[in-house]
Amino acid sequence: MIELYESQRAMRNMRKAAMQRGVIAILDVGSAKIACLVLRFDGTEKVSDAGVGSLAGQSGFRVIGAATTRSRGVRFGEIAAMGETERAIRTALQSAQKMAGIRVDHVIACFSGAEPRSYGLAGQVEVHGQTVDEQDVARVLSACDVPDFGHGREVLHAQPVNFALDHRSGLSDPRGQIGHTLSTDMHMLTVDGQAIQNLAHCVKRCDLELAGLASSAYVGGIAALVEDEQQLGAACIDMGGGSTGISIFMKKHMIYTDAVRMGGDHVTSDISMGLQVPMAMAERIKTVHGGLVATGMDDREMIGIGGETGDWEHDRRTASRAELIGIMRPRVEEILEEVRVRLDAAGFEHLPSQQIVLTGGASQIPGLDALASRILGHQVRLGRPLRVHGLPQAVTGPGFSAAVGLSLFAAHPQDEWWDFDLPVDRYPARSLKRAVKWFRDNW
Repeated sequence: MIELYESQRAMRNMRKAAMQRGVIAILDVGSAKIACLVLRFDGTEKVSDAGVGSLAGQSGFRVIGAATTRSRGVRFGEIAAMGETERAIRTALQSAQKMAGIRVDHVIACFSGAEPRSYGLAGQVEVHGQTVDEQDVARVLSACDVPDFGHGREVLHAQPVNFALDHRSGLSDPRGQIGHTLSTDMHMLTVDGQAIQNLAHCVKRCDLELAGLASSAYVGGIAALVEDEQQLGAACIDMGGGSTGISIFMKKHMIYTDAVRMGGDHVTSDISMGLQVPMAMAERIKTVHGGLVATGMDDREMIGIGGETGDWEHDRRTASRAELIGIMRPRVEEILEEVRVRLDAAGFEHLPSQQIVLTGGASQIPGLDALASRILGHQVRLGRPLRVHGLPQAVTGPGFSAAVGLSLFAAHPQDEWWDFDLPVDRYPARSLKRAVKWFRDNW
């Protein structure tokens, strides 16, 4: 636990140093694509240390390089073949550096998958002096009861999401306020440690320093949810190639994360098997002709399925669009049903607002929002990432929510556990039951 705390602190310090020097790279390591952005910090704004829970605000950086390449060696959001992933990362990085005209040494990466688990923790201490100071905040964070989250897992995020001073709850930053009893709620996200180590090793092999890590589901939510949704409560469903990330936000904090090990690649695979075509052609058919809601017209709309087998009859087959929809819809329904199970387990229906935002590359299938609204039973909209300075038009689609969100996370990080000097003898320890009981209790 102490090792983890120190390595996260070291990465955070490295990130601050890189940003003060002016440039840093953003890397979204996905199953379908690897996206790389190069950010330049203009120095007009101090790198945000604006206190507990500072988020967004878009000034302070601009995108000066952007590139994307087809992902190789990544399955279900996790690295499966080190050499292939390394080559893909190098390709994306070199293209982004070329566009930016500058070499980058430090990178912040995000990834999906890795079996995320969310925990809601609580801690309480008596305030030492008249007013709450930094030390009191450090003590209350270290007083949180941390569950025994199992061998081989690591903490990816640990953020205070609410403070209460005596009987006043809902404080975002208690420092400087007068009171006697300080308590906090903290959201902790753990992932499979092997996935983190593989990614860190891969980044190192690309001659880069890893200056930060984040969950794709979290940063996708930062980019795709508007401020009101982050404040009142909303879920972001980030549909990638190999996995679908789920994050729930409330009072501008992420309070729950999970993932479904299915995504757009599984739909492509079904098309490939159903129509007996190669994966590359199945992907093109999905992108150009795909859909989820069949009308009478779709029986008559024929899709040419070319091939390169040399068998002329086999190479000029056709399939109706209705047939294609019949292949795609069951898999998308399966993914959405799994998402609904996760949202129910999180207690999503207890939030004051139940907006759901779909983003990620696979969210662009026509008819998805209507189908999702029916299966999930809530208001659903399609979300694109926020506009940030210098972002090329080619990378403004839903598939780039995680990369854009990671840029915002880099520039304006929310405070985490390791930003405070915790008393050495009091690293969080002991046990607590899982997840989100404080939805109803505190808010």
